[in-house]
Amino acid sequence: MDLGLSPQEQAFETEVREFIARELPGDIREKVRQDRHLDRGDFMRWQQILGRKGWFTGAWPHEFGGHAWTAMQTIIFNRVAGEMHCPELQVFGPAMVGPVLYTFGTPEQKARHLPAIRDSSVWWCQGYSEPGAGSDLASLQTAAENRGDHYLVNGQKIWTSYAHFADWMFCLVRTGREGKRQQGISFLLIDMKTPGIEVQPIRMMDGRHYLNAVFFNDVKVPASNLIGEEGRGWTYAKFLLEHERVENANLRFITQELQKLRRVASQVQGDGRRLADDPSFMAEVSAVEVQFKALEIGLLRMLSDMHAGAPAGPGKSSFIKIRGTEIAQRITELLVQASGPDAIRYQPGPLFGQGEGDLIGPEHALGPVATYLFCRAMTIYGGSTEVQKNIMAKHALGL
Repeated sequence: MDLGLSPQEQAFETEVREFIARELPGDIREKVRQDRHLDRGDFMRWQQILGRKGWFTGAWPHEFGGHAWTAMQTIIFNRVAGEMHCPELQVFGPAMVGPVLYTFGTPEQKARHLPAIRDSSVWWCQGYSEPGAGSDLASLQTAAENRGDHYLVNGQKIWTSYAHFADWMFCLVRTGREGKRQQGISFLLIDMKTPGIEVQPIRMMDGRHYLNAVFFNDVKVPASNLIGEEGRGWTYAKFLLEHERVENANLRFITQELQKLRRVASQVQGDGRRLADDPSFMAEVSAVEVQFKALEIGLLRMLSDMHAGAPAGPGKSSFIKIRGTEIAQRITELLVQASGPDAIRYQPGPLFGQGEGDLIGPEHALGPVATYLFCRAMTIYGGSTEVQKNIMAKHALGL
């Protein structure tokens, strides 16, 4: 998309393209290009390459080791990363708990955790949702009893992405039950190796394991791991959720899938012509591309406000989250449609790198259905679309 890049921004885009072409490992690029499963080592290897360049946390302020990327630089990086088949970054550290730490953390917490986030030597997960407390997060029940020098945590989190890979969790816990529900919530950092933590896998219908249930049984968490003040976790959680919903614009993913969709359309033949020559199908592709361009402009405006020190605001971030997830879902639908009957085959061997089985059918048909199934969750996680629309109605429209 041409947004009138300045000479400096054009130079940055060139630098990003050259860096990725030179540094992205070929085996990881091929896995992403073919929709194959990535393991922890794949993600960490690429993120640590970015960390050495300072680009895993490129948007962080200079004083915390970042490059203070502008809104446009952030968009350029994500767009190019999508075009060049880079893995999705695990943003729990750099885009979620990292900003919370450098905004609200103590000097000791910053010194301990920020360097490990910058170089991606530590994997973080997010302990928010619980059974019965998903979009209604204020009803969470995982309890942390203040024992003076430590908290004793008991309860359960669910739908915890990559908890089986994680070294640390940032977690919302209930430390009080007086007043409004939001007032009794605190924000804790929890070492996942602490005795009493049990991680149980949740296998999803796309065949992958990325979600988990996490149980806490008398888990001792040092009081020094509390972020900010006890009972003010809701404030820090809202701050974090604005950043999370920006990430849920899925800029890199949409760019990659659109590129893939056009490639598949140019390859698939039917009734003696390419799908790319079918005006009806290509009208659908063009429609979703137009929606994506509008999303990019909206994201740019919001990121510009955030870089200028203005809060994203719940209405703006909810809009970005809704449109980003709906566009991503629509593209995956079109990819399944374009791949046709070839996409029906479920081939776990090639998909997950298990065994020596050869790929049956065209390469482009391996992953669309699994990706489509995964993306059904996009309009639920991070706050469901229905809840986001209610937020917009209240905060943006005053209804």
